[in-house]
Amino acid sequence: MEAFEIFSGLATIPPVFVRLDGRAFHGLTRKFGFKKPFDKRFCKAMAETARALVADSGLSPVFGYTFSDEISLFFSDLPFSGRVEKIDSVAASYAASALTIALGTETPLSFDARVVQATTPDSAMTYMIGRQDEAWRNHINAYCQQALVAEGIGAAEAADQLKGIPARELHEMMHARGVNLARTPAWQRRGIMVRKKEAEKKGYNPVKNEQVTVVRHVVSADCDLPLFSSPEGQVFLRDLICGK
Repeated sequence: MEAFEIFSGLATIPPVFVRLDGRAFHGLTRKFGFKKPFDKRFCKAMAETARALVADSGLSPVFGYTFSDEISLFFSDLPFSGRVEKIDSVAASYAASALTIALGTETPLSFDARVVQATTPDSAMTYMIGRQDEAWRNHINAYCQQALVAEGIGAAEAADQLKGIPARELHEMMHARGVNLARTPAWQRRGIMVRKKEAEKKGYNPVKNEQVTVVRHVVSADCDLPLFSSPEGQVFLRDLICGK
């Protein structure tokens, strides 16, 4: 029967991104009463989900980048011999389980997953710059839509009104309402990076009967990222992607 399995033999080669997107997460806002336009509890849960994917899933991505209900995982090596169907299904199911635990909900959650080829370091950097640009657009739209809703406009109508308006005009719209979008928390504007870092820890060597300092790898979340398209941001990304 294996001959009837569609796409089971489809494989890819690294480097690749696996992008996970939450499915129908608007229901979570109603269930938990998440604050709009951004909620710290949901953000923390998504960062914890990305941390679990990097540290505990066995998939071993180099890093995870998250904003809103999206997580991008970067792989320089691939599990499951690069089999796309298996990578997508395991990543999506693990993310759903991890977020369920992080939120403590009994409501079923789901992610979809897709593989995005990154053939060169430059293409990987272009992808990450594009995702951070999307985080910025999501941030602007979230603030503007919530401002209109607070003024009595329905959510669907507010979304329609904002379609096609340039980011600069949306920025000015919020500035007129006393909100400088360039000064909102960095995690809202630029997303969160979850990655492995070296950390020094104090230990004890019983053979030599002395205190020693050892280097361990820990997975941590960086909530104050540089702008990826800036010179600083490009150095930051290249070090991550090239493993320096």
